[in-house]
Amino acid sequence: MNTITATIRPYMTVRWLAIPVALVALLVFASGGPHLETWHTKTLSSEFTTKMLDEVSDFGDYLALEDRLFKELQDEIYAATPTGTEYSLVRYSSGSLSDPNTRQPNYNRTFELSIDSPRGGVLLLHGLTDSPYSLRALGEMLNELGFWVVGLRLPGHGTVPSALEYTRWEDMAAATRLAMDHLASKVGPLPIHIAGYSNGAALALDHALASLGDPVLPRPASLILISPSIGVSASAALAGPIATISKTPGLGRLAWSQITLEFDPYKYNSFPVNGGAQVRRLTQSVASRIAALAKSKKATDFPPILVFKSAVDATVSIDAVVDRLLDRLPDNGNELVLFDINRSAVHSILLVSDPGPITSRLMQDATLPFAITLIANAGPASSSIVSRHKPPFTGIADQAVPLELEWPQGIISLSHVALPFSADDPLYGQFRPQQQDVLYLGQIAIRGERGLLKLSNDWLLRLRFNPFYSVLEGRVSEWVYTNDQ
Repeated sequence: MNTITATIRPYMTVRWLAIPVALVALLVFASGGPHLETWHTKTLSSEFTTKMLDEVSDFGDYLALEDRLFKELQDEIYAATPTGTEYSLVRYSSGSLSDPNTRQPNYNRTFELSIDSPRGGVLLLHGLTDSPYSLRALGEMLNELGFWVVGLRLPGHGTVPSALEYTRWEDMAAATRLAMDHLASKVGPLPIHIAGYSNGAALALDHALASLGDPVLPRPASLILISPSIGVSASAALAGPIATISKTPGLGRLAWSQITLEFDPYKYNSFPVNGGAQVRRLTQSVASRIAALAKSKKATDFPPILVFKSAVDATVSIDAVVDRLLDRLPDNGNELVLFDINRSAVHSILLVSDPGPITSRLMQDATLPFAITLIANAGPASSSIVSRHKPPFTGIADQAVPLELEWPQGIISLSHVALPFSADDPLYGQFRPQQQDVLYLGQIAIRGERGLLKLSNDWLLRLRFNPFYSVLEGRVSEWVYTNDQ
């Protein structure tokens, strides 16, 4: 729940008080809190929007515009940000530990991995507030398998958080289509897969839906969805009205549901309200079109979907993925790979909400038109991991297969943000790099008094890497070969 929603929610059930009290709460929020920095207020004019489609008509134009955008970022933001010890964790301070320009290549930008005689193409779509870095490792693996890979920087991302104040999901969808056209020009009639992470998964679904009704659009051979944003909480309905109110002079802080230190080189830590509004608009559009597709004769033409999901996810529930997507589509090879919690380390009495009943229901439901692979403990007292596969329209899983993997000590579950990052990721991974002078944001085991660190307690507790990344990587490898038609 964001700060603004948390402020006004207690009053939302008392109808006659709701409007005036909410307005007062918003005014109080707007008058205090962290200071807005340049990267919260400066607008970069070279960011792509649908209004530019006349001049940015292909992927080459998009990359040229991106060059101008990052030149503007350097001149307007980096040049205006002080340097020195005090700014060592400020992303926009040149030469700081968090400065992405010290890391080459800069994965805030679109990247392309070409190959001679490709077997197909893959488009990578990152999540909201994220960057192409999140799917970098997956892209490198797919390129080694023979695919021409494009890791697209979506509009509003990779530069300054203020860019998301104005970006619309339609801008991201338009950039996705430019990238798909580009891949089609490189691989011809060969299959093109789309791998989408979080909000990028919703954009992948949007493109697949659009391609069913437009023969000019390249149709994906399959979709790979990681922690997909399929539905968002009801409180996201407030984002649109609040974003509108924030345009009032003096209420600029209302444009932000979270304002915090920008120390992550590849992800915004501050979150503009408009970002939530755009996710809600996109997921509603996708969900309504999936529902309509399910009633039509075209549902069998929809590309097969492979979904990776943590059983506990503060962003998207299992129910949303099942009810709004997988259960509405016919049996055409769709599969849900579900990572359970660490049941050897957590007892139910400590859990706010145990996903166990939902997981058990799914594994016993013989009406589901998709396969489920459950990655879970071998037993309640074992930290060893097994895989249990249940085919579509059956209520019985196959015999458990040991995976020679174990839960790392001290980790109780995966998270929405953890799935696409391996344990050896140099920034978010399990192990600190040997170099002591590099930024590390992975498994930081720290105990002490609250308020001591610049990082919030919530940020420290959330898992940033996937100890079972090899499961994801291996299943994706099998998937693209299976759907290489």
